[in-house]
Amino acid sequence: SRAQMNMLPRLQPTCFRDLCVEVAIVRPGPIQGDMVHPYLRRKNGEEEVTYPSPELKRVLEKTLGVPLFQEQAMQIAIVGAGFSPERADQLRRAMATFRNTGTIWNFQQDFVGGMLANGYTAEFAERCFKQIEGFGTYGFPESHAIAFAYLVYVSAWLKCHYPGAFACALLNSQPMGFYAPAQIIRDARDHGVTVLPADARYSDWDSTLENGALRLGLRLVQGLSADAGARIMAARPATSLEDLARRAGLDRGSLSQLAEADACRGFGLNRRAALWAAAAFEAPAPLAAEVVEPGAALPRATAGEQTVLDYTSTGLTLRHHPLALLRPRLGPTDTRTLARAPQGKWLRLPGLVLVRQRPGSAKGVVFFTVEDEWGTANLVLYPSVAQEFRAVVVTARLVIAEGRVERHQAAIPIIHLLVRKLHDASGLLASLHATEADPLLRSLARADEVNRPVLRSEPGVRLNLPPSRDFH
Repeated sequence: SRAQMNMLPRLQPTCFRDLCVEVAIVRPGPIQGDMVHPYLRRKNGEEEVTYPSPELKRVLEKTLGVPLFQEQAMQIAIVGAGFSPERADQLRRAMATFRNTGTIWNFQQDFVGGMLANGYTAEFAERCFKQIEGFGTYGFPESHAIAFAYLVYVSAWLKCHYPGAFACALLNSQPMGFYAPAQIIRDARDHGVTVLPADARYSDWDSTLENGALRLGLRLVQGLSADAGARIMAARPATSLEDLARRAGLDRGSLSQLAEADACRGFGLNRRAALWAAAAFEAPAPLAAEVVEPGAALPRATAGEQTVLDYTSTGLTLRHHPLALLRPRLGPTDTRTLARAPQGKWLRLPGLVLVRQRPGSAKGVVFFTVEDEWGTANLVLYPSVAQEFRAVVVTARLVIAEGRVERHQAAIPIIHLLVRKLHDASGLLASLHATEADPLLRSLARADEVNRPVLRSEPGVRLNLPPSRDFH
């Protein structure tokens, strides 16, 4: 998640115990209980690690004096406030419910009074209860954090050493998580993985590894059924698209879905030739003689048409990223510019919206993750800005954000764009199909025929991006 990516450079985990803390600390409970910053300061040597008593040191030593786990809250209640084990278990049950329906406040008087009776200050007792109260909104048991951290460690190891297999497994587990297949594949390619397109001649239903490369599966072809995919796999080897259709019992609809996804290149057919062949396909009548017709002379597809149809048919593209094609109309600032920009610099950054988040613990702050052809960027919108540009925040697929660069220096710098203005540029996506990648064509006037936003052979097709993944 965005919050975990921001926390990692600050906490800089070096051992498994740090991963357990990483999992537990990025939760509404520790955040609202004011546990995050004290722990980070102590972890980074910016604040002395102190304990209110030798008894509580034994409880809090492994988390540098800051309670992060539910078990620690129960132990504080027993050791510090004199709760019986039964009363502490009642406290645990209250912590397990969210605060708006929980009863954790019923324990405040007994807890604070017990700590005062045991010699702790009122300020410390109230702070401890505030932290425990934070667990009522969402805190982790230590056992849960350990189990989660083990999955984190294994996943990170796989992603580091076997990025192709890791990306393959994620693709086959969709839908899941913050990122759609397009972002998983972009990240895999950024880490040196060769990605091969879905192909009716070679692909299985699931994505697979093929001689070290990641071969996309037929499951990514929009509209193609798993049953049709199984028949395609069983019909191999086929010598042509027509041969495959007859062996696998495919109808014209399935053939068109394969053709639209450009999944017939293994038979020597580009997208338009395959669409033409699919439209002409007829299941042979009994004893009918085969009719051979000359191939049609089809116009060349623009780079924009290829990208549009890739997204429409599979939800991703291995060709030009949409923003690479729109770059002349968006300006030169990209995510690389943001990564190099100094603190406080004003930028105007375009990006496709991948993720929208408005966590309950963020007090109305909205977080965007946007993408261009070079990577991703993090946008932060304070409540007043989110309200002012609410229509754009809720609906836009392509935005242009204007704001100030925020940098937090760490082992890996944490960089955000603090947004002051947000513009909806989604309209540019409607004419993407008419865009050509050739630099010579970029300089032509908008009145020229080549740039007129009319799709020459697939009228009405527009860029159909996968929906953003929104979390509240």
